[in-house]
Amino acid sequence: MNRSVPNLRHLRAFSSVAEYRSISQASREIYLSQPAITQAIAKLEKELDVQLFDRRTDGMYLTEPGELFIDRVNRMLRFFKAGADEAMAHGGKRKSKGFQNLEQLMTGVQVRALIALSEAGNFSLAARMVGISQPSLHRAARDLEHMSGVVLFEKSRRGIELSKAADSLAFCCRLAVAELEQGYEELDEWKGNDTGSIVVGSMPLARTFMLPTAINALTREKPEIHMNIVDGPYDDLLHGLRYGNIDFLIGALRDPIPVDDIVQEPVFEDPLAIVGRNGHPMTLKSDVTLEELSQFSWVVPRKGAPTRYFFEKMFEGTGYYPKSVIESSSLILIRSLLTASDRLTIISRHQIRHEKQMGLLRALPVEMAETKRAIGFTMRKDWRPTATQAKFIQLLRDAGRVVHSS
Repeated sequence: MNRSVPNLRHLRAFSSVAEYRSISQASREIYLSQPAITQAIAKLEKELDVQLFDRRTDGMYLTEPGELFIDRVNRMLRFFKAGADEAMAHGGKRKSKGFQNLEQLMTGVQVRALIALSEAGNFSLAARMVGISQPSLHRAARDLEHMSGVVLFEKSRRGIELSKAADSLAFCCRLAVAELEQGYEELDEWKGNDTGSIVVGSMPLARTFMLPTAINALTREKPEIHMNIVDGPYDDLLHGLRYGNIDFLIGALRDPIPVDDIVQEPVFEDPLAIVGRNGHPMTLKSDVTLEELSQFSWVVPRKGAPTRYFFEKMFEGTGYYPKSVIESSSLILIRSLLTASDRLTIISRHQIRHEKQMGLLRALPVEMAETKRAIGFTMRKDWRPTATQAKFIQLLRDAGRVVHSS
C-alpha cells in the first residue's frame, strides 16, 4: 500500500458508510454500486489490517479503530474540498467548464503528481519523486487540469510553474496527505506499535534543555518512535509547518503573529543577557555602559531574529555601535568565539545554562528587564496531534516549567 495517498475512492466510500451507517444509503449518495462499496471497504480494511466496521443487522457501526480513522479521513476530505474551492476561486483563465465536484473526482495519482510538480517544477523530476513514468505523471497532471477547468500548469524557462489556482490546491493537498499520515500512525499506535514519527521545527533556544529533556523522557517509554528535529531559519520552518512537513515549532514566538493560519502557545518567558567568557573584563565591573559595550566585537543572530531586534534596539539613538559584528545563530560557533576572545553576544540565559555550569560563559551585569520573550509552540490552527505527539508536547511543557522555575 502507498501509505501516502491510497485509493481515494475507497476512503470516500468509508466516509459515506460511516456517516449513514448503511451501504445502500452511501451507494445513493456517492453514486457507487453497493458491491463496489462493499469491495472498497473490504480492501481498505485489508490494507490497514484493522476492522473498521461492526456489521450488524441494523447497520454498519464503526469499531474503535474505525472511530480513530474516520476523523482523519474526514479532515483529509475537507482539505481536498477547501483546496478545490480555492482553486476555483483563483481560477483566472479557464480552459473549460470543468466539474463542480472536483474534490470527489481527484485520484491519488493526481494528488501525488500535483504535490511533486509543486516541489520539483519539472515533469521528469516529479515523475522520479512519485515513482511513475514521465508520460503517466504528465497525463495525471493534465487530467486534473481538465477536470478543474482552469489553468493549473504554465510553461516557464525552468520547466513548469503552478498557477495561483494550482498553488492553492497543492497547499491543501499536502495538508490532506499529512492528515492521512496521522491517521495511519494512530492506527499503528492502537495496534500497539510505537513506530510513529514526530517532526519538530526547532529554534535555537529549545535545543539546550527543553528538547533533549522531552526527547529522552518520550523515548524511554516509546523507544521505537522516530524523531526528526528540523533546524533552520524561522521562515523556512514556518513554511514547512504550514505545508504539513513539520508538526509544530518550538522556540521564540513572534509578535505580531506572521500569518493567520497558525496559533502560538506560550510556555514561559525568557530574558536575554549580554554574555562573555568567564573572566571577561566587563564581568568584573559592577556597572557597564553602552559606550563600553560598543568597544567590543559582537556575535549576533541574522536580521529578522527577535534577539537581533533587541541588540539593535539597545544601541539605537545612543551614538554608539560596535564596529565589528559577526552574524551567526550557531551556539557552537558563538561559544567558541566567545571563550577564545573578548567578544560579546546577546543571548537567552537558558541557552547558555550548560556553558554557565561548566564555567565557560558568564552574563554581564547589565539590566535587560525589557527583553523578555515568550517561548512556546507554534502550530497550524486546525492541527490535531496524535496521542504520542500530544504526550511529547506535554513533556516539553513540563521541561519549560523547569526552565521557568530555575
